[in-house]
Amino acid sequence: MLDVALLSVLLVAIAIGYGLGYHQAGRRRHRSRPPAASSQALSRDYFVGLNYLLNEQPDEAINTFINVLAVNSETVHTHIALGKLFRTRGEADKAVSIHQNLLARPALSQHTNEQIQLELARDFMALGVHDRAQRLLNTLLEHSGDDDHRYAAKQLLIDLLEREKAWQQALDVIQPLLKQYPKMRRPAAHWLCELALEEISEASRPLAKKHLKKALQLDENCVRATLLLAELEMDNGHYDRAIERLDNIPGQEIAHIPTMLPALKHAYLRNNDEAGYEAHLYRLLEQAPYTSTIIALGQLVHQREGVDKAIELIGERLRAVPSLGGLDYLIDLYIESQRLSGKPSPDTRLLLLKHHTDALLLNRTRHRCQRCGFASDALQWQCPSCRFWGTIKPVIGVEGE
Repeated sequence: MLDVALLSVLLVAIAIGYGLGYHQAGRRRHRSRPPAASSQALSRDYFVGLNYLLNEQPDEAINTFINVLAVNSETVHTHIALGKLFRTRGEADKAVSIHQNLLARPALSQHTNEQIQLELARDFMALGVHDRAQRLLNTLLEHSGDDDHRYAAKQLLIDLLEREKAWQQALDVIQPLLKQYPKMRRPAAHWLCELALEEISEASRPLAKKHLKKALQLDENCVRATLLLAELEMDNGHYDRAIERLDNIPGQEIAHIPTMLPALKHAYLRNNDEAGYEAHLYRLLEQAPYTSTIIALGQLVHQREGVDKAIELIGERLRAVPSLGGLDYLIDLYIESQRLSGKPSPDTRLLLLKHHTDALLLNRTRHRCQRCGFASDALQWQCPSCRFWGTIKPVIGVEGE
């Protein structure tokens, strides 16, 4: 069965065949004599390439099609398509050869020439040759009069600078686009968070705070900026201000309540306000009954009132919102209760259940990208798969929160 790459080549081959047929038909319309021998050879070569393709020899097929098809205004887009195909197959070096060969043709229009430059920049980025890609894109931005090409060049340049972690340069490029393209505000907010982290590591906290506040101006739902601002407040001993910051997170993104819980606990306990922490946890449970919040409340009750009260609380909560993590914690409480009651060893049935919940929790997905489905144990602010910012969130449900 043909794979995706072969199917792509087949489509290109059909396009080439159409182009050859159209070209030869045009020549026949303008000439009364029979087709030249070169045209017959061209047709033969085309079918040789198609034969390679049907025998699942895509490299030979592509090379044949490239050799068959002369570069002119009618065939240039087919060459561009072949270059794209090489790049998607992971052979960006061949794509570079095709696109550089096209740029060497002086008869192409300015519009086509710029289109090829964009493809060549993509080839260089795929190869990791970022300096050459950046030079091409900067040239396009300086000289192109086509708005679509300029926008595509800016998008590629932003992507390149992001890969290079050149956050300030990326912000400089994206700034003029924010009004017209509001979706770009989220990545810009995260770049400001990246800059803030660099400044925190260099003990430049006032500048970090300034960047984080600007991040929230760009994206008022940037949970990451709020968390970092809360941490800065705690570093300065301003625990009440940190709690105020953290209290905004459920309104920004309710799924990130579990993400904020460690910072919330730290702020309240450092502020010697255990009662305030407990009341805050109850408020969070009213907003969303997440497992992490239930366990945090159970730990607080366990420490203050003992294991049996914690069992009562957790059991009641899990009846309404069952979860694997909650069940595992409840089993721990029952095992501890039996030990405290003087039993020499816990009930073997409890130990068996504990073994199973541990095994299931070990393999569960804790975070997932809402855009592409990438699974991750730890929270990552940029998805490594689709490279979108802020799309990875804690998993919700029986096996999650």
